[in-house]
Amino acid sequence: MKMIAQIKQYIQEAQAFEAKSAAEVEEFRIKYLGKKGILNDLFAQFKSVPNELKKEFGQVVNELKVLVNEKVANLKESFESKSESKSDWDLTRPGEIMELGSRHPINSVKNRIVEIFSRIGFTHSDGPEIEDDWHNFTALNLPEHHPARDMQDTFFIEQSRDFGTDVVLRTHTSSVQIRYMEENQPPIRILSPGRVYRNEAISARSHMMFHQIEGLYIDKNVSFADLRQTLSYFTEALFGKSKIRLRPSYFPFTEPSAEVDVYWGLETETDYRMTKGTGWLEIMGCGMVDPNVLRNVNIDPEEYTGFAFGMGIERIALLLYQIGDIRLYTENDIRFLEQFKSELF
Repeated sequence: MKMIAQIKQYIQEAQAFEAKSAAEVEEFRIKYLGKKGILNDLFAQFKSVPNELKKEFGQVVNELKVLVNEKVANLKESFESKSESKSDWDLTRPGEIMELGSRHPINSVKNRIVEIFSRIGFTHSDGPEIEDDWHNFTALNLPEHHPARDMQDTFFIEQSRDFGTDVVLRTHTSSVQIRYMEENQPPIRILSPGRVYRNEAISARSHMMFHQIEGLYIDKNVSFADLRQTLSYFTEALFGKSKIRLRPSYFPFTEPSAEVDVYWGLETETDYRMTKGTGWLEIMGCGMVDPNVLRNVNIDPEEYTGFAFGMGIERIALLLYQIGDIRLYTENDIRFLEQFKSELF
């Protein structure tokens, strides 16, 4: 059979092959063992071989495969031993500089925010990313069929008609605050950073997975003035800008609620583009904790009050680093990540 004769010819060529460099060895390996190599082609042709010849065909193909693998291994070892020979070392050559890694910009910004709030007594609190209905919705003043649930497009893992039995990917880190308040009595002063998930289309300004950091302060006589002062301190520490404004808004778990804008200024063309000519940038949402939320976690709203705030870490990083596309964070492009080697956090 011509095919078997051709394989035997390949065996003779492989036996006679000699290489003068590691590059030639690699070319030889790809020729025979690559995805589009000779051996893959032969194995693909096996189905068309007559039954009476399949045994002989298989034997010679296997002989070729074993031979090529041994030849490649021996030649590679030979070239490696030559390159490692002490007689070839040049002890006067300077050492190779080791490339240093860098922190991801999201991680850097998160650490900066945590450090800023730690100066005024906020501690770190974590919770699960897979949550039940109670902690993600109901305890936060979003009972079943509440229209505000439509504000967040949720990834459901398990969905049931029975109240409170849904299992979801958390849509915010407020669920961490609920878990913490269930187990701890005031005074409470915590930060809850972590990944959250929304069933949204991926674009330059949004993603189905992103990072939030939320703060909660519960104690006696906490007021809206305390909230504003805390936010002014934060924007001054992070952005170097303390001028803020609070616009009335709506969140189910706070009342009153507000959106927070920081005055960025209009000094450059970039400032005009980022702020759409207003000088103001929205950075987070906030408000006084709704009394119903406190009742749900067995904290007396007649004795205690508190405030909460939350921001997207990606959005803050976009502002700090002037990044134009949120998708860059998850593309693992080394050219992008290498720009943050100087980050200290």
